[in-house]
This record gives sequence, C-alpha cells and structure tokens, in this order.
Amino acid sequence: MYLIKKLKMENNDNQVTRKNFVLRGLGFAALLAGSAIPFINRKKKNKTVKMLSQDGKLVEIDEKLVATVNKKKITDAELKAWVHQTKKTTL
Repeated sequence: MYLIKKLKMENNDNQVTRKNFVLRGLGFAALLAGSAIPFINRKKKNKTVKMLSQDGKLVEIDEKLVATVNKKKITDAELKAWVHQTKKTTL
C-alpha cells in the first residue's frame, strides 16, 4: 500500500498541470513578443543624392527618383557654361 501511494505521488509531481502549462505558454509568447519589438518600428533609410536645383540651391533627392540611365558626369567646361547661362537669365 505504501509503495502504491509513493508511486502515485511521484507520478503527480512529474505531471504538467493545466496552470503550469498556461503559464509556460504565456511566458513563451511574451518572450517572443518582446524579442520582436526592435524590428517593428525599423524604418528603411532612403539613400539621398545632393543636387543643385535650377536656381542654384542645394537639395537632397531620393536616389530612386533620379534617372540613372546615363551616368556620364558633366565636365567642368559644361558646368561653367551652365552657371554663366543661369547668371545671365537671372540678372
């Protein structure tokens, strides 16, 4: 009789109760939710390009909006001609 009671008590200690199951599940869910918080509000930083507008002001434009078909850079002579031309039209 004593052995049977002792075996039943050992089995009861190893069994997972409903309360423990729920608490462990809630703890695991809270751990997952807590670890996901840094990734929720992460915004992608858009790359910008600094360019001169027609009136000579420096502006930043999203790289996606700039047409990248022709990547040829302007020469110094072309830049000086453009500046000289814009000065004539503004004066």
